[in-house]
Amino acid sequence: MKAMILAAGLGTRLRPLTDNRPKALVEIAGRTMLEITLSRLRESGVSEVIVNIHHFADMVVDYLKAHDNFGMRIEVSREKLLLDTGGGLKKSAWFFQEDGELTEQPFVLHNVDVLSTVDLQRMVELHTRSGALATLAVQNRQTSRYLLFDEHLQLWGQRSAHGGESEIVRPSERPQALAFSGIHVISPRIFDLMTEDRAFSIVDCYLRLAAAGKKIVGCNVDGAYWTDLGTPENVARASDYLKGRVIS
Repeated sequence: MKAMILAAGLGTRLRPLTDNRPKALVEIAGRTMLEITLSRLRESGVSEVIVNIHHFADMVVDYLKAHDNFGMRIEVSREKLLLDTGGGLKKSAWFFQEDGELTEQPFVLHNVDVLSTVDLQRMVELHTRSGALATLAVQNRQTSRYLLFDEHLQLWGQRSAHGGESEIVRPSERPQALAFSGIHVISPRIFDLMTEDRAFSIVDCYLRLAAAGKKIVGCNVDGAYWTDLGTPENVARASDYLKGRVIS
């Protein structure tokens, strides 16, 4: 199975930890975010990964070379200008082709600055059974922006946690507001449906596709450990969590 790790961001919220390194190489309990994410993916059956890079890009390339790509096939996608989550994924579409054609096998898209015990294999199985275009790991927790789902956990909109108006793309009688966790399972056929160009958010793409009747679903991962590693404080808390524990 293949995967993409989103690691090109500047990591501004992580400063000063990212003043002299990319966020992918910030360490948690002696291991880099990139190593932890790669290990999680490998243990879930992923053997081929593409990583997008921008900030201190050469440091990531040298790090992977020094560690012999952690026993995996790893490619990098350099972004001269940051392309956001959707643009970065679209630029890497070639990685999910074989003999010039997109494969049918779903792949994992994972933020490098997310630490979790989410069952990736379960997500892939759910995605395959449902026939969805994309399956998003979601939780009942506080966040700055909620994704809205119907009773069948199909995406139908989003809303800000700060009193902004909801963006509704599909009707629903019993909406659920859930927090997205930065982990996706995606069918490669999405690339043929990406009409957006340059820098764009993958969530905005999902909302457009949901409005067009495409099946974008949530996978509730309540009960799994999850944390955003976007700030020094969260990195410190995650380091405390990892001491004496193993997240493979």
